[in-house]
Amino acid sequence: MSRSSVAVSDLRNIGTTVASRLAQIGIRTRADLERVGSVAAYCEMKQQSPNARLSLCYYLYSLEGALRDRHWDDIGADVKKALREKAERYVS
Repeated sequence: MSRSSVAVSDLRNIGTTVASRLAQIGIRTRADLERVGSVAAYCEMKQQSPNARLSLCYYLYSLEGALRDRHWDDIGADVKKALREKAERYVS
């Protein structure tokens, strides 16, 4: 199995709830997540479930950490800041 075809549910930081929400927006594999990117995926998940409480920190950082194969808390403050800023611009 290639790295790109790995199911999102098998990626670091991605539990069943996040995997389910990703599937709802058509993201089922690592390649899907790479193509869309963590910020766009997060923002699409928020749009898909506007009443769900999607924590910016947890979900956004978890998606980026999944792409980097790192725990979400280990991606660095500068990266987290850039992700937050990009997400804010994405929804504006």
